[in-house]
Amino acid sequence: MGAARAALWLVTAVLAIRQTAAVLRQPPGERLTELETWIGDNGVLHVKGSLYDADKFTGTPFAGLVLKPLTRAAEQALGIAWTFGTLLLVVVLGLVVARALPGPVSRRSRLLAAPVAISLLMLSLPVRNSFSLGQTSIIPVLLVLLGCFAARGERSSGVLIGFGAALQPTVLLFAPLLWYTGRKRAAVTSAGTFAASSALAWAALPSDSWAYWVHHVAGAGLGARPDSLANQSLHGALLRLGLEGPLEIALFAALAAAVCYFGLRRAVRYAQDGQLLLAVALTGCVAVAVSPTAWQHQLLWVLLAVVGRVGKRASDRMLWPVLVILAMTLPGTMLLPNMAVMHPVRDNVLLVAALAAAVAVPFLPRTSPYFRRPVPTEYAVPLAARWSRVPLLPFWRRVLSRPNLLLELLVIRVGYSAYSHIRTAATGGVTAAEEHGRQIFSIEQALGIDVEHWINHAMVKVDWAESFFNFYYTSFHFVVPLTIMGVLYVRRPSDYRWARSSLAFATVLALLGFWLYPLAPPRLMPGMGFIDTVHGPQDLANPDYGAMTAVTNQYAAMPSLHFGWSLWCGLVVLVLAPKLWMKLLGLLHPLFTVCAIVATANHWVLDAAGGAAVVGAGFGLTYLLAGRRQLRVPAGSVPVARADTQVEAPVPAAPK
Repeated sequence: MGAARAALWLVTAVLAIRQTAAVLRQPPGERLTELETWIGDNGVLHVKGSLYDADKFTGTPFAGLVLKPLTRAAEQALGIAWTFGTLLLVVVLGLVVARALPGPVSRRSRLLAAPVAISLLMLSLPVRNSFSLGQTSIIPVLLVLLGCFAARGERSSGVLIGFGAALQPTVLLFAPLLWYTGRKRAAVTSAGTFAASSALAWAALPSDSWAYWVHHVAGAGLGARPDSLANQSLHGALLRLGLEGPLEIALFAALAAAVCYFGLRRAVRYAQDGQLLLAVALTGCVAVAVSPTAWQHQLLWVLLAVVGRVGKRASDRMLWPVLVILAMTLPGTMLLPNMAVMHPVRDNVLLVAALAAAVAVPFLPRTSPYFRRPVPTEYAVPLAARWSRVPLLPFWRRVLSRPNLLLELLVIRVGYSAYSHIRTAATGGVTAAEEHGRQIFSIEQALGIDVEHWINHAMVKVDWAESFFNFYYTSFHFVVPLTIMGVLYVRRPSDYRWARSSLAFATVLALLGFWLYPLAPPRLMPGMGFIDTVHGPQDLANPDYGAMTAVTNQYAAMPSLHFGWSLWCGLVVLVLAPKLWMKLLGLLHPLFTVCAIVATANHWVLDAAGGAAVVGAGFGLTYLLAGRRQLRVPAGSVPVARADTQVEAPVPAAPK
């Protein structure tokens, strides 16, 4: 435990240093661009008149009144003190969240909660934006959490939450939560503090208060375009869908009222159940959804909803936390495919997460028997190693049940997005790629396997062969592996896990090859006379492959995953298919693929050998970490997988 805790704190420190250094490395004129709203040449501090004359400040008049002295100090210190102040706020926020976890919580969870919470906050999009832009949206969240979990007495609690509402008006939704959970004095105090702070700002800045509360309808008309993707509120989503005018306003008001009613009811119920942190997170999610503008740096409430427990089975318990963390740390383009039908969800991922938490996700109450003890996952007993000289490191226990489908699809999508980004980034330079291409060609000549040019030109002379292999190359690379994984998921779940792990290892190892050894395929080698049958003749200095030109790395040829994935398909079918004709049919896929990649001049023969090597290493690593594919099922278990299993005989009872 001590080592694990030290490691987590080290990760937290590294993230904090990296975040701070990323800001401070920027030139003074480029760092903390939102802070320029205050300290820039045309910022609030240097423009006489209204706070809103600069057309950039979107906070309340009270926020302007309070933050002016802080921004003057930030101007004098070039934002350095501001950056470290933001870091301190994040650390305090993580410590408060760690102490506020709903019980019962194990001692191990208590010890590890603080570094995990701070690390997740550092990685989240709202905190990263607050660091890089110089925003203050962390302050209202921290004031609410301090008021709910750290303040002594209802009056001080209400004062803190009231100040938070004066900075961000939708925080006033916490007053009903306090009232209906029995903290009526805190609710009245928070409303009174909000009113007093707003009145003070009105007395000090009457024209600004009129502009904010009346002319701009509580700030709804301030800032960037409300229909931009940065506005993750119901109002912004309706505008992006093309609604406008009285119809949009009426629909927004109706939806906001419904979200407030159902969301606050749920929050009150979970607060009365003893899950106050979850109740605070749900109320914050309601505030995000119903606010006229909810910019990305104001959405920390969604991340706090990760504390809710969902699912009766232990295997489903990680679905909600993973969904929230991915939504709060990755852009929507990595979570969902670039399909027109998915754009409304992809463009509103954070809003969807906030609405789901507020009104839809069935969080377990603490009174549920599954809250502490979910239905346990059944594991197979590992079989002895087939090869006695190969030591097994069984870090992974083989699970008998089918994995959660939504979580599986999400992880596959995110994993493939990360693979695509790394593959695209691993360019290495055209000169190095062509030099490596000449190296590969020389090795093949020495081995007598330099058949690419002959096969390429022979295929071009046969029209049907050229059409067939072009179609095969462009059509089956993803379809066949996904089909096999789908069949295994439905029919043989435990074998699905085995096959998926081996494919994932092979793909990760291939990324190392792309990064360390950029290689030009035959069709991109100048002066060798290869014909690009798929894309047609190309200007090798500026090749054009349509929409894929800018999003794929043309020099990621070694190893060939076209052949590697097809070989994986053939081996999986060979091992698992019940009939001989199925096994033979499965082996045709890697055979046709290797012919296609060589005939179309997209790969060298040695690229296929590299693909075979990483697939073999993938199966080997899976064997090393998880043991043999065959399972020994514990007595009394009913495996859902139709796989090769050995059932343990029950131990006979001792005679009385």
